[in-house]
Amino acid sequence: MAKRKAAGAPTETRRRRWWHLRQRWRMLGVFEINPEHEFYHLTAKIKEGMQGSIQTTVDSPVQNTLTAEHFKAEETHTHEGFEMQTFAAPVFAKLRHSLDISEEDYMNSLCSDGCYLQFVSNSKSKANFFVTNDKRYFLKTQSRREVQFLLSNLKAYMDHLEKYPHSLLVRFLSVHRIIIPNQEKKYFIVMQSVFYPDERINIRYDIKGCEVGRWTNPDTGGKQVIKVLKDNNFEGQSIALDQEKSWFNRQVKEDAALLRRLNVLDYSLLVAHQPLHRDELEGKHSLANLVVRTTKSFDFDDSPTNEDPPSVPLLEETRAEGAPDAADRESGQPQAAAAAAAGEGSSEEIPLQEMNSSVRRNRSDSELQDFQEHHCRLLPNCKNAVHVIDGPDQRYFVGIIDVFTVYGWKKRLEGLWKSLRFPGRAFSTVSPDKYSRRFSQWIQAHTQ
Repeated sequence: MAKRKAAGAPTETRRRRWWHLRQRWRMLGVFEINPEHEFYHLTAKIKEGMQGSIQTTVDSPVQNTLTAEHFKAEETHTHEGFEMQTFAAPVFAKLRHSLDISEEDYMNSLCSDGCYLQFVSNSKSKANFFVTNDKRYFLKTQSRREVQFLLSNLKAYMDHLEKYPHSLLVRFLSVHRIIIPNQEKKYFIVMQSVFYPDERINIRYDIKGCEVGRWTNPDTGGKQVIKVLKDNNFEGQSIALDQEKSWFNRQVKEDAALLRRLNVLDYSLLVAHQPLHRDELEGKHSLANLVVRTTKSFDFDDSPTNEDPPSVPLLEETRAEGAPDAADRESGQPQAAAAAAAGEGSSEEIPLQEMNSSVRRNRSDSELQDFQEHHCRLLPNCKNAVHVIDGPDQRYFVGIIDVFTVYGWKKRLEGLWKSLRFPGRAFSTVSPDKYSRRFSQWIQAHTQ
């Protein structure tokens, strides 16, 4: 009898786990963490702790040059009933600054009176996902191993973003640990949301470049739920980027190459899209919009000399037709250039359609050349621009996430088992070299 009970215990445990998993999958979507929610007290403490942590960086200047000590920095703030630890604060403060996220805005989003939201998806991850009330930032609980992996490779991550400022990698904005005595200790990471703003997004995908287990039933049963579809759901479709295609495919390869060097696999490309409105389509062709996008996309202050500033050929070609003069550009004053192009002091905006057609035909070869040499692209004039790419008719939200799975002995054994279980089929557990190559090839094959 005792043996029967012992044998039945694991079975009962598995049943409970499957029941909780099914219940979780039934309630896909975003839910307000109100006072009755199970995570309300935890998130209230997180907000209080974040406020103290961010206030420290508000009071400190951004470090232009990062040292080894900055990457190893740890701070602990004691609050009533809990402690909040913050890791590598100067490093992440500099990253936020590079994204034009002020510390005040960051604090307002993370520490506002509005309740956090819980995001529940069809992901198999055991992590908890919270979203700020304005949906700008994700907070994700992580294991100690995952946090240690990020911090130990933070220098490589920052170096990559410095070389490729418009990388598709998700932006990690801070790393913390909350300690509630006699209750729990949780590590969590704050990330920039790839799908922001999401009001008009009508479909979402999680792409790994393989086929086994990569299909989700899109039927929501008439409920207002969020389902993230997968590779097999994407078949017959493409990411239509037109002139941005070459940059996109090249950047995917560079980002995947970094993850390969870090011995990482099982990462995903998040993709969502929404149709461009008529005013957005027309706005893309205005000179004023072009200058604003140029300013957003390129740090003019980093020009080597005043005699050799970064330039966009289209602006030079159209100077006589109303663009700002060379003195404005060479003085390193993009704001003045944008104001002039926007029509301050002139009677009307100059549409690109009226410009020389040969300039338009050579846009990808000449206008963007300077950006491409600096591994940049012409960012759209919108929020969250680093994760947004505009095609001819659609606006795409893209970002590479889930970059903590290391190819250790457990993954090697899992890969061996899957090779026997799914012979000749593409599954996710393969070597980082194969994963990187297949991931890039899949995306290239589905991009137009």
